[in-house]
Amino acid sequence: MRSTRHPMLRLTLFSTGVVLVVASPIVGAIPGPGGIFVFAAGLALMLQNSLWAKKRFVHAKRRWPKVGHYADMGLRRRSAARRRARDRAID
Repeated sequence: MRSTRHPMLRLTLFSTGVVLVVASPIVGAIPGPGGIFVFAAGLALMLQNSLWAKKRFVHAKRRWPKVGHYADMGLRRRSAARRRARDRAID
C-alpha cells in the first residue's frame, strides 16, 4: 500500500470502490458488459487502498486459484507477472 496517500483520500477511494462493487449488478442489468468493468474498477480501488481487502483477496485466491488468476490478469498486478515469468522459466 502506498503510505504517501493521505488517510482521508485512501478512505474516500476505498468507499468509492465499495460503491462501484455494490452498483455493478445494477449496471449489469443494462445491456452490454458494463457491470464487469464497474466491478473491476471497484475491486481495483478497494485492493489499492485497503489492507483488509488485500488479505481477503489473497484468501479467496488461495481457495479459488483459477478465479484469482483471472483477477490478477485483469488488475495487471506486478506479482502476477512475476509469478507467470517464474512459472514459464521452470517449464
